[in-house]
Amino acid sequence: MNKLIVSLSPHAHGNDSVERNMYGVIIALIPALLVSFWYFGLGSVVVCASSIAACVFFEWAITKYLMGKEPSITDGSAILTGLLLGFNLPSNLPVWIILIGALVAIGVGKMSFGGLGCNPFNPALVGRCFLLVSFPVQMTSWPVTGQLTKYLDAETAATPLSIMKHAIKSGDASVLDKLPDSMSLLLGNPGVNNGAGTIGEICALALLLGLAYMLWKKIITWHIPVSILATVFVFSGLLNVANPVYSNPVSVLFSGGLMLGAIFMATDYVTSPMTGKGQIIYGVSIGVLTVVIRNWGAYPEGMSFAILIMNAFTPLINTYVKPKRFGEVKKEAKK
Repeated sequence: MNKLIVSLSPHAHGNDSVERNMYGVIIALIPALLVSFWYFGLGSVVVCASSIAACVFFEWAITKYLMGKEPSITDGSAILTGLLLGFNLPSNLPVWIILIGALVAIGVGKMSFGGLGCNPFNPALVGRCFLLVSFPVQMTSWPVTGQLTKYLDAETAATPLSIMKHAIKSGDASVLDKLPDSMSLLLGNPGVNNGAGTIGEICALALLLGLAYMLWKKIITWHIPVSILATVFVFSGLLNVANPVYSNPVSVLFSGGLMLGAIFMATDYVTSPMTGKGQIIYGVSIGVLTVVIRNWGAYPEGMSFAILIMNAFTPLINTYVKPKRFGEVKKEAKK
């Protein structure tokens, strides 16, 4: 005889898990990681390895000895935080500064709020912005590509974003002639006369491959990355048409940490809105803030600050942009 089984929700189970999604994002970052090894060599290896190891250690130590809980470093979140933090650093950053950034990212940005799922801000960006404010000289010294065996003694130069910023400040559009062409920015070869920037932003194509993988595996949806990139492209295009001192929108898209932030940082599950509509509002706002900070702010790059600002607004977006409740009937339909 069949028995009626009564149980609490959920009644449907999927294949999603924290581990699957975290390691899925890590896999999506592999193309950009390999490209960074190709262009930065030893510096990229040291920075990324130090960042990952430090984040895993600090999460393990804080969870075990300060929170008195069983460490959960196997879920991949600490590894992902370390990798993303490393991607947001220059390839010649001293290890002791990386350790400080990892401690802030994990200890302040994540574990102080209760751990994974409770943090309101992206931990890797918390660590990166802390280092940027605390160590501005070291965090804005950008090694040029091709120095595969050099680490601390790597030669540095101005980045494409620095050139764009100088053109705006000087009012001289001819300064933009020093920019690498769009194809070089896409493939990851800014040129020997220009610094590349952070480790993870060297090749836009590698990051786009990661985006395609995550969309294919349904790790993320299109709403946030597409809304950010489209907003930046349109806003930058309008500025370029109004005044040629502002760079063309294609170069803006492929420069700096825009691709890295839009694809891998802004899409963080915990710190981004839950609904598609909310994610579009969130993405458009990040795009606008990024262009504003880049062009008129103190720093050439504005992606990190824009994401953190909108992380703070995520609870507000979730409050006012809610999905339709299951079984809800519109008032018009009732009439």
